[in-house]
Amino acid sequence: MIGEMDAHSVAGYFRNKSILITGSTGFLGKVLVEKILRVQPDVKKLFLLIRAPDVESAKIRIQTEVTGREIFRVLKENHGAGFDNFIEEKICPLVGNIMKENFGLDNSQLKEFSKDIDIIINGAATTNFFERYDVFIACRVFTYSLQFSNE
Repeated sequence: MIGEMDAHSVAGYFRNKSILITGSTGFLGKVLVEKILRVQPDVKKLFLLIRAPDVESAKIRIQTEVTGREIFRVLKENHGAGFDNFIEEKICPLVGNIMKENFGLDNSQLKEFSKDIDIIINGAATTNFFERYDVFIACRVFTYSLQFSNE
C-alpha cells in the first residue's frame, strides 16, 4: 500500500512538469523515459540531452535508441496511430554533452531552455570503461554547475 501511494505521489508530482533527463539513450534512461510517459502522460515535456551534431540527428537518435525500442511497445499499443504525435509533443531533444561545461550550450540556449525546466534527472554516465576515475565520478555523481536563472 505505501509503495503504491509513493508511486502515485511521484506520478502526480510529474504532472505538468518539464523534466531534463541526461543519459536517456542508456538502458536505465530509456526505461525512465518510457515509465514517465506511461504513468504520467500529462507530463509537460521531457527534454532529452543527446550527443549529436544537430537537432535532426538528435531526433533520429531518440527514435532509434529510445522510442523505437521494444520497451515502448505498450505505449505504442495504447496510443495506436497517435503514438508519433504523442512522442513529438512530449519529447524535445536538447543537443549537448554532459562532459562539457553547461552541457556545451551557449548562454542564450541555456537561458532559453532553463525557463522551462522544473526537474533535472541525471542518468548519464561515461561509456568509456577505461576512463580516469575522477572523470567517471564527476559525470556520474556530482551535481552540475549549470546555473538556471529566470531573470
